[in-house]
Amino acid sequence: MAAFAKPSQLHAQLGNPLLPPSTSTNFNLKTRTFTHNLHTLHSPLRKVKHVCVSSSSTATTSLSNDHSHSANSDISQLCLLGNLDRSMSYLDSMHELRIPVEDDTYVALVRLCEWKGARKEGSRVYSYVSKSMTLLSLQLGNALLSMFVRFGNLVDAWYVFGRMEKRNLFSWNVLVGGYAKAGFFDEALDLYHRMLWVGERPDVYTFPCVLRTCGGMPNLMRGREIHVHVLRYGFESDVDVLNALITMYVKCGDVSTARLVFDKMSNRDRISWNAMISGYFENGECLQGLRLFCMMIEYPVDPDLMTMTSVITACELLGDERLGREIHGYVLRMGFGSDPSVHNSLIQMYSSVGHIQEAETVFSRAECKDVVSWTAMISGYENCLVPQKALEIYKMMEAEGIMPDEITIAIALSACSNICNLDMGTDLHETAKQTGLISHLIVGNALIDMYSKCKSIDKALEVFHSTLDKNIVSWTSIILGLRINNRCFEALFYFRNMILRLKPNCVTLVCILSACARIGALTCGKEIHAHALRTGVSFDGFMPNAILDMYVRCGRMGYAWKQFFSVDHDVTAWNILLTGYAERGKGALASEVFQRMVESNINPDEITFISILCACSRSGMVAEGLEYFNSMKYKYSITPNLKHHACVVDLLGRSGKLEEAYEYIQKMPLKPDAAIWGALLNACRIHHNVELGELAAENIFQYDTTSVGYYILLSNLYADNGKWDKVAEVRKIMRQNGLIVDAGCSWVEVKGTVHAFLSGDNFHPQIMEINALLERFYKKMKEAGVEGPESSHMNIMEVSKADLFCGHSERLAIVFGLMNSGPGVPILVTKNLYMCQNCHNIVKFISREVRREISVRDAEQLHHFRGGICSCMNEGYRS
Repeated sequence: MAAFAKPSQLHAQLGNPLLPPSTSTNFNLKTRTFTHNLHTLHSPLRKVKHVCVSSSSTATTSLSNDHSHSANSDISQLCLLGNLDRSMSYLDSMHELRIPVEDDTYVALVRLCEWKGARKEGSRVYSYVSKSMTLLSLQLGNALLSMFVRFGNLVDAWYVFGRMEKRNLFSWNVLVGGYAKAGFFDEALDLYHRMLWVGERPDVYTFPCVLRTCGGMPNLMRGREIHVHVLRYGFESDVDVLNALITMYVKCGDVSTARLVFDKMSNRDRISWNAMISGYFENGECLQGLRLFCMMIEYPVDPDLMTMTSVITACELLGDERLGREIHGYVLRMGFGSDPSVHNSLIQMYSSVGHIQEAETVFSRAECKDVVSWTAMISGYENCLVPQKALEIYKMMEAEGIMPDEITIAIALSACSNICNLDMGTDLHETAKQTGLISHLIVGNALIDMYSKCKSIDKALEVFHSTLDKNIVSWTSIILGLRINNRCFEALFYFRNMILRLKPNCVTLVCILSACARIGALTCGKEIHAHALRTGVSFDGFMPNAILDMYVRCGRMGYAWKQFFSVDHDVTAWNILLTGYAERGKGALASEVFQRMVESNINPDEITFISILCACSRSGMVAEGLEYFNSMKYKYSITPNLKHHACVVDLLGRSGKLEEAYEYIQKMPLKPDAAIWGALLNACRIHHNVELGELAAENIFQYDTTSVGYYILLSNLYADNGKWDKVAEVRKIMRQNGLIVDAGCSWVEVKGTVHAFLSGDNFHPQIMEINALLERFYKKMKEAGVEGPESSHMNIMEVSKADLFCGHSERLAIVFGLMNSGPGVPILVTKNLYMCQNCHNIVKFISREVRREISVRDAEQLHHFRGGICSCMNEGYRS
């Protein structure tokens, strides 16, 4: 019992928990008694102890040492009982009354704050400590260090460490572990070396922490240095230290040394086996890991959950479905079949090898499904190319009340991307906002990809700009998004911004090369090729073929062949060359390339035959094309798909065999789609067959009512045959369906910079000079008797049609290129629409007049003008 000498009425009115207010006026001593069943932090005390706090109504000005000891004792006892709120109230009162607080009291409070995770209260205790003492004792300093490290507050932990009058090994271990856990690996190792420098000898707790730090970096050289220290200080037989050594070596990729450590261990526990087995799997040596697993069973050492999940993951990495089933049976025999982590690993394993039904069975039999289980199932369907089912599972998860995590949201968004489900993707975006998961970079990147593939590129840009810490995936996603939404000019702009901040990887370079190819940015493409050579990634992954495709699409077949012969060429590389010749209508050259491909023992694939059939079609090589088509099935065992049949229809139709093309469609083994009827419609446009063209259009719109191209083909068919009332009907239907023809846009690259020109562009800085030079060309054409832009036989409707479906933007781009490039430099222009007859005639005249090579890639093919002659032989424009 502790009795306080008569406090004043003022103190009583303050309601101090140490001095309860008096309720009588006769100044009689009033006693409050608390009965507690005390439990210490280390061992329970069975005794019942009475704690009495007495108060008096008489005023006092000081407290005796006994009273101070009693107050400290009361706080310590409350801490032992876990009563943090009451302990903090007592502490506040003691500081108000200037009662000295003992170190043991502070230690008890700090340990209680750490145990309860009370950050705010812990900071209050530390503030009282800072005010009352300059140097910290060993016991109090270690308690504060432990608390701040547990809370991740390394700043205050460092200050505490600096204020300690004395430090022991525990102090160093705690701080080193704190920095390592927070990912400050260099700082953790620096502290370790300082510890050695001051003479502290590391122990069995020091080395595992420091070795984990070396593995986390990973830094094999420093890890080996710590290994030497292990030997020097005599811990080469400690199991925990040796397990940490094994883990360090496998994290650093040195599996052989890890195995040497493992083999030399005189005593191994289950952690030793698990570390070595999982180390093999992490480094791609799955067979070695499985052999060691078999040794573990024979040893015998019973595997645990960690062992089994690692082995199941190895089956997934190997793609061995039979082995996976055997491991599944072993798991059931060992009694691990009911554990959620095993279920989750089995779901991932079965779905990765394409056995989604087995994954469904495991999932349905799982009694306890957590968010990882649901996510594994959603991921399985997404990986097995069943995105619609993946979204159904996600909705089921929501119905079960399971909250998604960032991985779940990202995978569901990927499924939305695959089927262009914008509505579901928008709902997931809202869910991410409400749950705070939007702050995770993986979610932001998935949103950018989803909006880009759902043709909502402006929304993707909005998400991109709202993402704070963008990584290489963020930048690559938006660059790819701009490319697939035909905003390649902006893609180049974002790429140039990205390289000021981050180093592009192979995927980024492939995406931007595709954008360069799309708009004919040859110089930019060359710069990226040079960057790839300098950084050593020009031979990685898809890079060689991306570079080849860029040169082919930019019309530089000489550069393309040099790139082709500089790398190992696969079937994709041959296909790119074939496609290049097909776009130029060079059927004979394409046939020659195909023959060289076969002689090189490269087996053609489905894409190969699409390219060679297109080349034959555009070159009028009907017999050769049909021969290639027949050889697909009988010589190369490739079953023709709808795209191949569409090529045959185009082959027959372009050559004027419209009735044969129509009969072919009726007899083909597959149900024709919109593309096949579209090929017939295009042939009807070329050969002015309105009746059959209308039949083709009728079938097209049964499958596809949203593609602008088919409406343009039908409109052109009517316009070419003078049926302007029908043209008006088609345009009316387009307006009703909300379909808009893209504005004509052309790109030209001059001195490494890409310039864009829209139809009717009047805002370019040099537009007056461009128009003046164009007028000079028009005047010369008139003087030379060449059909120009104002031909008398063209009526208003024909001019309107050309404006709508061509836009004439290439004229501006070509003239700009001529004005701003050196004499004799070839001009390469890329446009998004077709080239009309008028523009075709004008560019032919300009190429002869200025003696320049001019290339124009339109929506369908590449026109190469030289000396007034076009490579399409006057058949590749839209009349």
